[in-house]
Amino acid sequence: MNNREKLITALKGLVVGGTMLVPGASGGSMAMILGVYDRLVSSVSSFRKHKRASFVFLALFAVGGLLGMLLFAKPLLKLIELYPMPMRYFFLGAVAGGIPLIFREAGVRRFSWRQPLYILIGIAVVALIGLVPVGRVQSEMEAGVLSFLLLAVAGFIAAVALVLPGISVSYLLLLMGLYDETMRAISKLYLPFLIPLGLGLLSGIVPTTKVLERAMADHPQPTYLIMLGFMLGSMAELFPGIPGWPEALLCLATLAAGFLIIWGISKKA
Repeated sequence: MNNREKLITALKGLVVGGTMLVPGASGGSMAMILGVYDRLVSSVSSFRKHKRASFVFLALFAVGGLLGMLLFAKPLLKLIELYPMPMRYFFLGAVAGGIPLIFREAGVRRFSWRQPLYILIGIAVVALIGLVPVGRVQSEMEAGVLSFLLLAVAGFIAAVALVLPGISVSYLLLLMGLYDETMRAISKLYLPFLIPLGLGLLSGIVPTTKVLERAMADHPQPTYLIMLGFMLGSMAELFPGIPGWPEALLCLATLAAGFLIIWGISKKA
């Protein structure tokens, strides 16, 4: 990996890290759109086979991701607070812009009745996640054994959303009642909260990526189409409703901008 590739990897991590902070927006989807998703999965699940290369790649991506979270946490929340509708439409456009890439990765050349079925399975999974009662898991930002264990378990659960495209880790944290506390902990670098959550994430990422790598290798088309369903299902969660006039013009502009930016990036991925 030359210096240019290292810089690009870190920058992609920066974008994915910032995306993960938005409820409804998926870091996995952004990683797939940026053309780095398969490399991430294989680097984690097959780490022992290529230790040095995998470590360098994951370290650069992780540093970029953490920097993205720290840099974008407050600005993103401020933009969403000031312009909620246009920002949601921007993210809708961004997700839609990545759909052609998923079809390309799935290798869809001829129509089959199984293809829409796989997509519907993915949409159904996201819909079922949305039925989870909000706030079922609660945790205070205080040190303690019980708090540590609860946060580690929450991190393990969130790891699935972190790995799978279309399932937002931020939205899952919101469902577990941990989103606001996580955002505060990130902005304040509150380690007693972040460390157990991070350990849970790490322990959940490895088994999830191993299963996913095997699925992509043995059954690529069903796997990618189910992940496309995840992405389409996440669009329903992102949809903020029909804007009023004249905000509708701004929303259309941000929708188009999100689509064109990600579509252009995914064509080069």
